[in-house]
Amino acid sequence: QVQLAQSGGGLVQAGASLRLSCAASGRTDTAYHMGWFRQRPTKKREFLAAVTWNGESAYYSDSVKGRFTVSRENTKNTMYLQMDSLRPEDTAVYYCAAADAQYRFYYFKDDNYEYWGQGTQVTVSS
Repeated sequence: QVQLAQSGGGLVQAGASLRLSCAASGRTDTAYHMGWFRQRPTKKREFLAAVTWNGESAYYSDSVKGRFTVSRENTKNTMYLQMDSLRPEDTAVYYCAAADAQYRFYYFKDDNYEYWGQGTQVTVSS
C-alpha cells in the first residue's frame, strides 16, 4: 500500500504561479509512475501530467503543456507540479496518483492508477 499526501494549492490571481507537492509513504520500495489529474466543477476528472518512475519521461495534456511542469525527487518520495501562468479555467480540485511501474503505463487513463492523493483545491481569480 502507498499513501499519497498532497500539499500546496490555494487562491491566486490569474497569471500567478503555484506548486503542488505529492509525498508518498508506505510501500515506497516499489517503483511507481505518477501523475496529476484535476476535476473542475461539473466536469470529469482530466489528465494533466505524468512522470515515469525514474523521472526520465514526462507527459502533458495539451491544456497545460508549456505552463505546467511535472517533476519528482525519488530521494524524497515526492512529485511536484509547478503551475505557471495560471488561468481562471485552471480552477479545480487537483489530485496526484501513483501507478505500479511493473505494468504498462497508460498515463492518461485515471483507472491505470492504483493510489490517489486526497485532492487539493486550486482557485484562480480573474
